Amino acid sequence: MEITLGNPASAPQPLSPYYSQVARVQLADESALLYLSGQIGEGATLADQSRAAFETIAALLDAHGATLADIINIRTYLTDISELPEYGAVRSRFLTSTPPTSMTMEVPKLFRPEARVEIEVVAAVPAST
Repeated sequence: MEITLGNPASAPQPLSPYYSQVARVQLADESALLYLSGQIGEGATLADQSRAAFETIAALLDAHGATLADIINIRTYLTDISELPEYGAVRSRFLTSTPPTSMTMEVPKLFRPEARVEIEVVAAVPAST
């Protein structure tokens, strides 16, 4: 098993130099697991921020030969759980196949004061990729 940490040049760069956006765990059968750091997005509304975060997630996955359909686990942090339906509407536009395992929780604040949502995922990349 080999583990590679990094920030793909083809995706938006991290907001801080203190973390890697992707940990790729290469498995013996040539498949891999991708662990993505939590992603936030810019925008005035929760929908805007959610859309931007999913776009970054898609770019990070693409840099490793994966798609949003390869997500097997998603963890979402909202600063206001009453906005869950708004977030869910955006999420359903990006995650159109069988829903991954999931956890959503309310937190008092996130990495950036203006952030209202942070999304963290794990994806499984098939061996043929």
